[in-house]
Amino acid sequence: MAKRRISNREMKDIAENRMSVLLSMARTEGMSGNMERSKRYFQLARAVGMRTNTTLPEGTLYCKRCSTLLFPGRNCRVRLRHGKVILHCLDCDSIRRRPYVGLKGDTHGEETNQEGTERQRHRT
Repeated sequence: MAKRRISNREMKDIAENRMSVLLSMARTEGMSGNMERSKRYFQLARAVGMRTNTTLPEGTLYCKRCSTLLFPGRNCRVRLRHGKVILHCLDCDSIRRRPYVGLKGDTHGEETNQEGTERQRHRT
């Protein structure tokens, strides 16, 4: 009896399911303080994703250098500076800078035209 071939779409669906399970397990272990087990679960999730060319879910904070799932306040420091979010991993001291996107149309905390014109009116 021949083996049934799995289509690429089915393989990606299975991979996404396994990755979400592994990431949720990594989050629960990390929140309980077992960082080694959390790191291992995250590495397995990344390996599954790389094998099937599937991306991690949006908003997953992790260190690219040491492959650790980041928990703000526990193993990473988060700062907002000059229009960027700065993530500092406390395990390997790597720094990751990402652009900070505030409200739609708002760039780097600058005032919108309406607010600027209102302030000018109040000055005169």
